[in-house]
Amino acid sequence: MNSILDQDIMYLPGVGPKRKSILSKELNINSYNDLLEYYPYKYVDRSRIYSIRELSTDMPFVQIKGKILSYDEYDMGGKKKRVVGHFSDGTGVCDLVWFHGTRYVYQNFKVNKEYIVFGRPTVYGGLYEFAHPDIDDAGKMELSEMGMQPYYITTEKMKKAGITSRTIEKMTKTLLEKLGQTLLPETLPDFLTARLHLISRNQAFRWIHYPKTADEMQHARVRLKFEELFYVQLNILRYTADRRRRYRGYIFAHVGKAFNDFYTQHLPFPLTKAQKRVIKEIRADMNSGRQMNRLLQGDVGSGKTLVALMSMLIALDNGYQTCIMAPTEILAEQHLQTIRSFLEGMNIRVELLTGIVKGKKRQKILEDLALGKINILVGTHAVIEDPVHFANLGFAVIDEQHRFGVAQRARLWEKSNNPPHILVMTATPIPRTLAMTIYGDLDVSIIDELPPGRKPVMTIHKYDTQMASLYNGIRQQILQGRQIYIVFPLIKESEKSDLKNLEEGFENLKEVFPEFHLSKVHGKMKPADKEKEMQKFVKGETQILVATTVIEVGVNVPNASVMVILDAQRFGLSQLHQLRGRVGRGADQSYCILVTNYKLSEETRKRIDIMCESNDGFQIAEADLKFRGPGDLEGTQQSGIAFDLKIADIARDGQIVQMAREEAQKIIDDDPTCQKDEYSILWNRLKELRKVNINWSSIS
Repeated sequence: MNSILDQDIMYLPGVGPKRKSILSKELNINSYNDLLEYYPYKYVDRSRIYSIRELSTDMPFVQIKGKILSYDEYDMGGKKKRVVGHFSDGTGVCDLVWFHGTRYVYQNFKVNKEYIVFGRPTVYGGLYEFAHPDIDDAGKMELSEMGMQPYYITTEKMKKAGITSRTIEKMTKTLLEKLGQTLLPETLPDFLTARLHLISRNQAFRWIHYPKTADEMQHARVRLKFEELFYVQLNILRYTADRRRRYRGYIFAHVGKAFNDFYTQHLPFPLTKAQKRVIKEIRADMNSGRQMNRLLQGDVGSGKTLVALMSMLIALDNGYQTCIMAPTEILAEQHLQTIRSFLEGMNIRVELLTGIVKGKKRQKILEDLALGKINILVGTHAVIEDPVHFANLGFAVIDEQHRFGVAQRARLWEKSNNPPHILVMTATPIPRTLAMTIYGDLDVSIIDELPPGRKPVMTIHKYDTQMASLYNGIRQQILQGRQIYIVFPLIKESEKSDLKNLEEGFENLKEVFPEFHLSKVHGKMKPADKEKEMQKFVKGETQILVATTVIEVGVNVPNASVMVILDAQRFGLSQLHQLRGRVGRGADQSYCILVTNYKLSEETRKRIDIMCESNDGFQIAEADLKFRGPGDLEGTQQSGIAFDLKIADIARDGQIVQMAREEAQKIIDDDPTCQKDEYSILWNRLKELRKVNINWSSIS
């Protein structure tokens, strides 16, 4: 059976080489199987025929049955003509209208022949009319077989080549007729489909393209979504089980002097309950004998760095070195300063390794690291370069890990005889269903409370017509000794018009605030210049930092109390939340001002409202996932993770993700080495799915 589904789409009647080329380029449809897995995005109920006298303008798409009585043509200027077919079903008359394709209309739709017409009714000149309707020969179309009509997404190039949604529908119908009574191969074992009340794969494919009722369509969708998500989860859990079997972790059984001295004498503030809980989870992992791979999620300012440092001290107490890897030099230097200030007075050596550490100083660090004289190394991706050798790396922290590629993270493993324990940190809250899929092989810890004394940031929406009052508010804050961020929407560094806006905006702000000092930072600047401008702001030499989203991660200025985001409608929710996290780091009340124009879509208004109502990063991330989908989210793009999901939607199918995860876990628990005959259908199917473009094996 496989051979039929693998057949080239070109050989399906009605396709041919020209259409095959377009389908391949536009939709990556190359085989019969690819066409079957190109699912409709919506359906219209065509199980009922209306009479013309029942029509009203508030109806969506409807169908009527009757005959074309005659045609008229009307000039539209130039060579353009409007063709009108006068159509009657015996209860009234309406018009069918075409603005192009005249020859096709006359050739295919004959006068006095019975047709079923499908479209949206509008009124023109006192008569109902249907513009460019779908028309089928009534003699060839049984009402009983209509049911729900599928609609498929098509591109502009396809439409120009005459491949519409209807064309794809006809191709799919041809294919299903060609397959006839042949059963499509099953990919899930009987015990699973029976327990979960799922229909067969064969039935699902036929009902997804041609459901007679909404109920059939729903059964098909659940079956196909479950299958897709189940194999993703099975793949992740199989890799996780395999890794845990193969890689034994260093056992850190000892909690000694470094940890205890820090906890009793150097702790800057009492740990929150959430921090204590997470440290316990990490300690349990490091003492379990298996290599730790843990994701630590927590909003900006929740105290992740302190948790990471205390975990590092456990590694030091057991005689191992540790490192922390950050995505930017600014963030690495910030970690260095934070860790050194935490450890002041303790006999622990902390060094920095980034691109700007050069010459003899760099050489000395590399030598001492290899000799085991450095306890904690803080750095950027420079940490994983070839010349860097640790004496005994036992624990590694990766901060804002979505900024690192899979291969870069995997190279950390090579810096030690045994893979070190890995703690991945992110301040970008990741919805549970997404974390279960992207970071499916990581255990997840969450710090869900802020340290005492932190005031939530107040978020206010202003229109760009209110800039004068906004500038007054900024002036008042600076006169009280505060600092301000003003962010321009340079989303992609190639957008020249945005860069021009930022440059012009900077000059304008200098005129508005002649009494203050301003810094400017964007991604097109040389790293040294960017660093110099940043440092001026950090040291308080400038009061206003005009920037793009380069400040989204890793600037810690407790004195900054206002974040102004211009054209806020152009940012995603998670990005707005990250930017907002740059303020509210001191004891003073901080503000985030979202500036937009008046012309906002409904969805954008909802996004702005959510930001103004909530400071909960997880609630915001869930909303962002629903608005934008997983492929667009900050983090999934940058880590090179693309979802090859054809029907499931991680944002909206959370329950199915959970169900798929639980079922996959049961199977892995029962057959961790993938050997049992009763599961052979699953392991064979996984081999076929190796082409999935996610390197699940090395995500951590």
